[in-house]
Amino acid sequence: MGLLVDAKLSSSLVFLLLNLLLVCSVNGIGVNWGTQATHPLSPSKVVKLMKDNGIQKVKLFDADPGILSALKKSGLQVMVGIPNDMLFTLANSLQAAEKWVSKNVSAHVSSGGVDIRYVAVGNEPFLSTYNGTFETTTLPALQNIQAALTKSGLSNRVKVTVPLNADVYQSSSEKPSDGDFRTDIHDLMLQIVKFLNDNGAPFTVNIYPFLSLYEDANFPVDYAFFNGFQPAIDDNGKAYENVFDANHDTLVWALQKNGFGNLPIIVGEIGWPTDGDRNANFLYAQKFNQGFISRYATGKGTPMRPGPIDAYLFSLIDEDNKSIQPGNFERHWGVFYFDGQPKYELNLGSNRGIIGANGVEHLAKKWCVLKGNANLNSDQVAPSVAYACQNADCTSLGYGTSCGNLDIKGNVSYAFNSYYQINDQMDSACKFPGLSMITDKDPSVGNCRFKIMIQTDSACMHGRFRPLGTLVLYVFLFYTMM
Repeated sequence: MGLLVDAKLSSSLVFLLLNLLLVCSVNGIGVNWGTQATHPLSPSKVVKLMKDNGIQKVKLFDADPGILSALKKSGLQVMVGIPNDMLFTLANSLQAAEKWVSKNVSAHVSSGGVDIRYVAVGNEPFLSTYNGTFETTTLPALQNIQAALTKSGLSNRVKVTVPLNADVYQSSSEKPSDGDFRTDIHDLMLQIVKFLNDNGAPFTVNIYPFLSLYEDANFPVDYAFFNGFQPAIDDNGKAYENVFDANHDTLVWALQKNGFGNLPIIVGEIGWPTDGDRNANFLYAQKFNQGFISRYATGKGTPMRPGPIDAYLFSLIDEDNKSIQPGNFERHWGVFYFDGQPKYELNLGSNRGIIGANGVEHLAKKWCVLKGNANLNSDQVAPSVAYACQNADCTSLGYGTSCGNLDIKGNVSYAFNSYYQINDQMDSACKFPGLSMITDKDPSVGNCRFKIMIQTDSACMHGRFRPLGTLVLYVFLFYTMM
């Protein structure tokens, strides 16, 4: 009888332990912290923002010393990144890799307190748009960083990985079971996968159901979300009711077919933007992110990988200086605005909504707008608007965006104000010839917010912005010709 009781007790303890491990593994979804902003929040404020919202993991795109210092003793698990433009150097010099690891990993770990778990070597280096630029350097860089971690004695604690876009694999049909790695990089992918497997490292993939909708006007909208789209795709008895599961399991099949079916998978980026495209809005972003987070918290995986998913939301905060390739939505992935305030209601698993950043100081409540008596037929209008947008951020203008319903005057005012705010409200930044004036009356309309930037010592000044190119100019020329 005693043995039976002991057996039952042991079984109960094992069950309890497994459940505790499951809870620990799924609580606290990770986030991506991008920093391509003209007026970034201070690292200390961002770390507090994450902690206040129960976030436990953060993925970085570089190894900024100020950010790593702010993460010291924060309790957050960190994936530190290596930009693509460093791959060539690291691939061709083990010494350079050792120096990078010493400076950006060992120093922060040994000084106590940054819990670095992964080094992300490159970021989506095999995108087809790169035309093979990084195909010869990614694996050697990965190998050298691994060797440097081993030499430093950190290889058991810190793992290497390569965040890859989901376009590195494909399916010949809509079924995941037909999945395999992309033909042109098939052999290279197998070398990388074998290397990850040999070193106990995970495969990191970025999955964006939004892009399925963005790239294909006929894509069924509901299939992008987590509401049980019907009719489900039947793949040998496994039902797929959303594109995330199908995409994820296409990768699982690609790994399995090539002998690596047990390789761990991290979803490095997943999210939904709120502006810059007709399908990028608060409603869809809240629906998608809450749907994913709620499912994540249950520990439910995909049909091929039913266990808990390791994932990082993309992204934490908007980045107004980010490249707009492949679309204007690229600057609007944040769950929070640039000033750390939440965009919409979201429960990250703590049974309460998200909390905004504290102690953020904005610039004065004033805006640069079109003069009431300005001549819209002036030949100065188009070049002034184009100049403002090329040196600021006008991605909230255009069809289906938050400011898409503005009239011509509103468009011009938005462009002027964007330039004025990014240049810290300098009087000289509101001197468009005979067209502009400064006002203390908020010109925002509905969901169209005319920004006021935050006070920051690290604000980018005029001349350091990434141009938008000609797209916005065409948009404005279209409006000004109406």
